[in-house]
Amino acid sequence: MIKDNRNSYNANFSEEKYQAFLEDINSSFNYKVPFKIAETPVFISKALKAKLKEACEEIMAVIDRPDFKDLTKDAFFDANTIVPNEDERPKFIQLDFGICKNENGELTPKLIELQGFPSLFFFQDFVGNKYRKHFSDVIPKHYSQHLTGMSSKEYIELLTQEMIGDTDPKQVILLEVEPHKQATAIDFYITEATLGLKIICITELIKKGKQLFYKDENGNEVRILKIYNRIIFDELHQRQDLTGQFKFQDEVDVEWIGHPNWFFRISKYLMPFLEGKYIPKSYHLDKLEAIPSDLENYVLKPLYSFAGAGVHIHVTEEIIESISNKWNYLLQEKVAYAPVIDTMDVPAKCEIRMMMMYNSKTNKTEIISNLMRLSKGEMVGVKYNKDKTWVGGSTGFFEP
Repeated sequence: MIKDNRNSYNANFSEEKYQAFLEDINSSFNYKVPFKIAETPVFISKALKAKLKEACEEIMAVIDRPDFKDLTKDAFFDANTIVPNEDERPKFIQLDFGICKNENGELTPKLIELQGFPSLFFFQDFVGNKYRKHFSDVIPKHYSQHLTGMSSKEYIELLTQEMIGDTDPKQVILLEVEPHKQATAIDFYITEATLGLKIICITELIKKGKQLFYKDENGNEVRILKIYNRIIFDELHQRQDLTGQFKFQDEVDVEWIGHPNWFFRISKYLMPFLEGKYIPKSYHLDKLEAIPSDLENYVLKPLYSFAGAGVHIHVTEEIIESISNKWNYLLQEKVAYAPVIDTMDVPAKCEIRMMMMYNSKTNKTEIISNLMRLSKGEMVGVKYNKDKTWVGGSTGFFEP
């Protein structure tokens, strides 16, 4: 999005460099990444950086309200989804913005969705370093993946502080459903290698009273003190075949690194409570008083699904009327992504995830990283970008 940087990158790009970049990533953990990694990072201007920061601060002003828990008390679609021992504030917040153009032709972010759940915190730093390694001549050294300008070393130190602290890393686990089968397994492997924690499937947990354990490589039981939860509840609820001793509603003596309840409180459910120039109009479907006459300008989304599952981008009154569980849907004004990234053929649109984390030392929720998704299709998802180049997951480098 910074013209000089884009022109320089494109002029120096080669397929050979890109394939070497991918091979480096895939060989680092002897694991072939199953999702598309884009041919390019994104260069983010000072002006757009300032707007992203302002948008995040405006949304955080709502999340930080003293009555926020009362505001989101109906976010839980079932009392059986509520997990005991909820903490006072979310550890992780992800805010997804489509990059658009305003009436003056200036780039501006528009909120697409948000989640109180961790993202690819370790993979994003990893892939940013790989872009730098393989395209070092065209990524300015003074640009940072981190909006505040922190170094990769400082970033990892911050994550270690907040996720491990003084705890023995062996007593900290990353919890998933069949983690080695997940599309984001590469992030788990980098997290494990960086922090020394253990990757554990929920079916492997051993419950004794209020204590949880797992068996190490020698068959010894290890007490779990902290859980870095990466389980998406939409997937968990679909996996009726899973068996094990632990259920999320059990009262257990563990510290959640990212308490599961925030997955519901900070989600698409929150969109209708937000307002401002960076927020599209949004309505809970079950509270909609009248169907808008311009439905072509809206998209219909399930509240808690992931990876675009169940989204209707061509909404009709018939589709709305056919939905029985209207409490689980959001009607949201469409966001017009701008094709702002020049590529070797047609320009790409992009979405940026501002990755935020509560810093216990500063007592603030801070923007610490980002994730970019490039698209040339009708939506950002994989199925809309098949057989296209210069699309997929990426990262942004901020102009200082």
